[in-house]
Amino acid sequence: MQYRTLGRTGWNVSTVSFGSWAIGSGWGEVSDEESLASLRRAVELGVNFFDTADVYGDGRSERLIGRLRKETRGEIIVATKAGRRLDPHVAEGYNRANLTAFVERSLKNLDVDALDLLQLHCPPGAVYDRPEVFGILDDLVRQGKIRFYGVSVEKVEEALKSVDYPGVQSVQIIFNLFRRKPSHEFFEKAERRKVGILARVPLASGLLSGKMTRQTQFAADDHRNFNRHGESFDQGETFSGVDYETGLQAVDELRQIVPAGMSLAQFALRWILMFDAVTCAIPGARHPIQVEENVQAADLPPIPESTLQAATEIYNVHFRDAAEAKW
Repeated sequence: MQYRTLGRTGWNVSTVSFGSWAIGSGWGEVSDEESLASLRRAVELGVNFFDTADVYGDGRSERLIGRLRKETRGEIIVATKAGRRLDPHVAEGYNRANLTAFVERSLKNLDVDALDLLQLHCPPGAVYDRPEVFGILDDLVRQGKIRFYGVSVEKVEEALKSVDYPGVQSVQIIFNLFRRKPSHEFFEKAERRKVGILARVPLASGLLSGKMTRQTQFAADDHRNFNRHGESFDQGETFSGVDYETGLQAVDELRQIVPAGMSLAQFALRWILMFDAVTCAIPGARHPIQVEENVQAADLPPIPESTLQAATEIYNVHFRDAAEAKW
């Protein structure tokens, strides 16, 4: 496992970490026993950073990670998120009473005295024009409720605005072979501000695993079934917002350039880690074998320049114009 420093926190976190949306809800049925087995395997392989949210299974994901933390002898760092419990999900809801209540609930779920890293959970764009919201987060740090805070964003313009607030330590943003805009419009500013970057949806909801086909069926409660066009939340959260058929075509082309000794998923993760600005990728995993494959990507050799150029051509043909105009 390799490690990189997260923002100005002083934490060195595993470059391939663990995203826990899939063990909470929204990805079909999963058992707590198998989820815990996946979490434990991640720790065994050197993963020390786990990302969750209060809405993943209505706290289920947080509680599972809380159990993991209690039984783990070494230090693990947990990032959670707040804001998506609001109904309606509007900027005005990001007030002191609500944020404090969300923090208290996550403290209970994780069974800790202070949250390591609290992230605003893809709030409405107007939140980034409300300095008082970030003032509330500063107060929660002073109160000892949270150690550090950051944001999870949908759009690059939100990421750019967020790092103007001095307390922001991290930005979680969709970044993968199908979604590249952050690398040429945001990464340089994040590096100047010494802000960590957490690459979420690194495998495009599994498309970049190379294991999906036109015949693949998804459960009724799997967002890959019910949110392909943004019916329930931002379309970019599902398959990175790309058309499923187009994604499969691009995957077929990517398979032809994957270096020997790598799976397509490992290639996709190693590609992300070619960017020094990225602190870590946070793929999800519901089975220990998925954890093992993901984690191996951290120690793979750099991808040759000719292969990187070929991957860029695939992106330019299939995704660049549509993805960069929207996100």
